[in-house]
Amino acid sequence: MSVSTRREMLCRAANGFGGLALLHMMSAGAAAAPRKTHHEPKAKSVIFLFMDGGPSQIDTFDPKPRLDRDHGKSLPFKPPTTVFNISDKILKSPFSFKRHGQSGAWVSDLFPHVAECVDDMAIIRSMVADHSEHTAANYFMHSGSGFQGRPSMGAWAVYGLGSESENLPGFVVLESGLVPPGGMDCFGSGFLPATYQGTMFRRGEHPIADLKPLESDPAHQRRKLDLLAKLNAGVLERFGAVSEIDATISNYEMAFRMQKAVPDLIDISKETEATRKLYGIDEEITSEFGRECLLARRLVERGVRFIELLTPARKGIDRWDQHGSLESGHKVNAQSTDKPIAGLLKDLKSRGLLDRTLVVWGGEFGRTPCAQFPDGGYVSHVGRDHNPFGFTMWMAGGGVKPGIVHGATDDYGYFAVENKVHVNDLHATMLHLLGIDHLRLTYRYSGRDMRLTDVAGNVVKEVLA
Repeated sequence: MSVSTRREMLCRAANGFGGLALLHMMSAGAAAAPRKTHHEPKAKSVIFLFMDGGPSQIDTFDPKPRLDRDHGKSLPFKPPTTVFNISDKILKSPFSFKRHGQSGAWVSDLFPHVAECVDDMAIIRSMVADHSEHTAANYFMHSGSGFQGRPSMGAWAVYGLGSESENLPGFVVLESGLVPPGGMDCFGSGFLPATYQGTMFRRGEHPIADLKPLESDPAHQRRKLDLLAKLNAGVLERFGAVSEIDATISNYEMAFRMQKAVPDLIDISKETEATRKLYGIDEEITSEFGRECLLARRLVERGVRFIELLTPARKGIDRWDQHGSLESGHKVNAQSTDKPIAGLLKDLKSRGLLDRTLVVWGGEFGRTPCAQFPDGGYVSHVGRDHNPFGFTMWMAGGGVKPGIVHGATDDYGYFAVENKVHVNDLHATMLHLLGIDHLRLTYRYSGRDMRLTDVAGNVVKEVLA
């Protein structure tokens, strides 16, 4: 009879059921299993339409007649420091605005299709953020911190709620050609277990690298994974819980299940012609993002908890970050996304999915009312700088009050002056709609209880249905 060391005895006493827990995790997926909410949720899934680069609020959803009257004049105040601050010359919008829907919400002619959906949307015109540089702002919008390495909101959502999908990750990122500044850390799990990080689905026929089966016979591959599970269970029983091992086991099992689930997910050949037309899949300008929006709906149907869509790449156009040629740049970006986004909202609603799906649109900040490169020509040749002091985002479905406009910026569209909504407030509201109290969703790290909203954040009750 072998004699155990004191360390081994403690490990075995503390982890005697580690193998059983592991087997349960592998059969059902511990990270995927749905968890109890703090209160009754309105939304079960989130689709975050991230408009990387910073769409201009005063050219999309927040018209400012003052800019038309004062075009070319200097601002009557000193603008705050952002990134470039090349000019204080006022730049009018090159786009026209009209009221739409029963709500009468103003939308520019950049979004004729989304404008048809305003009665399902809560447009927030008073967003504020803490950073005016892309990378820090992207981290902040995604994780509530401008520093690298914090868990993203998608990771927090899956950590708090689990997922209803056993065969797909709980947090999926659909890449359309561009990854935001800050890279994959925008979708990382930070100090949370690695199983909660976002899984990137790339464009093309094979969206996930190395997902091809290692064995032609699934039963043979299953036996290999079972053997690996037994070996890893022994390690866990001997040395206790190791997050890296847990994550590796979970990832192997998830990859095995995804080998069947992903091909079915991305096969849209059985979608009707009407559906393809709704999303603009067969049109060159909208085909890429239209496909991603359709996949987002299919992911929601399969129980995925958090889906993020990234701005599509267009030749010669840099995301929504138009420091020059704003008119042409914003026009191309809007044409690429307008019809697919409207198609997504209409499709979710027609299938009864919008009520339980929270759709959020916006970038990391907005843009200034001033002309950048004012000597470069008239309106079509100039752009706008970054503006985190007052910008627009909108939400739809999932318990959001439809057909409202919340908050306001000043006459120039520079600063939020009414009902400010900080990014921390946005996160608190999103979690609330998912049934989570943002104050209670915590994780012990570095000697304190960490949360997505840090030490701030209030639920914006005015946008709740």
